[in-house]
Amino acid sequence: MRLTRIPVSAVLILLGLVLQVSVFGRLQLPGATPDVLLLVVIGLAMVYGPTGGCLVGFAAGLLADLAPPSDHAIGRYALVLCLMGYAAGLLRGEHGRQRSVGGALLVVGAAAAVSTLLYAMVGALVGDTAARHVGLAGLVVSALLYDLLLAPFVVPVVMLVARRFEHDPVAAANGDSAGSGGNLGTLARYRTTREASPGPGYGKKRRGLGLAKRP
Repeated sequence: MRLTRIPVSAVLILLGLVLQVSVFGRLQLPGATPDVLLLVVIGLAMVYGPTGGCLVGFAAGLLADLAPPSDHAIGRYALVLCLMGYAAGLLRGEHGRQRSVGGALLVVGAAAAVSTLLYAMVGALVGDTAARHVGLAGLVVSALLYDLLLAPFVVPVVMLVARRFEHDPVAAANGDSAGSGGNLGTLARYRTTREASPGPGYGKKRRGLGLAKRP
């Protein structure tokens, strides 16, 4: 992950966390809470790819695990967002651009459902059975609905900001190749000029310098 991505990702993750804890977490909506951090991670992963998405997801999840009013085991949400970031990064479009809105919404819907199930499964492994009492099916449906409604307002903005500060390696490689080709062409022309075949005046210069062959 390039260093230029770190400040951009940090700002977007902090904004997403503030919105999720301070705004959407206080709405007392039925079922699940809209997962702004998940949408931020998906948007970044679809620009940065699987490795960047994995790292961003782990950092965002760990920050959410440590931020109050967290009431679950540390690392639980980090694991979920790490896997979601990696999976969303595998679906990265060409140059970090999605070809259709439907494709991006499909990624968001799948991530919302899978992350809710995975979070409940990890919780069951560590002894957290709250999802059973609330109703796992209701949580999945509400998470899917809330995240799909919120995705058009979050994911495109995140991807736009990430691409705005993203260095295009393909364009850079093409530019470097073109530049190198131009330099090589100049060097070849220089060598061709310097290494021209000796003309009639070449022997005269040698004889003038006393370097002519003896009879």
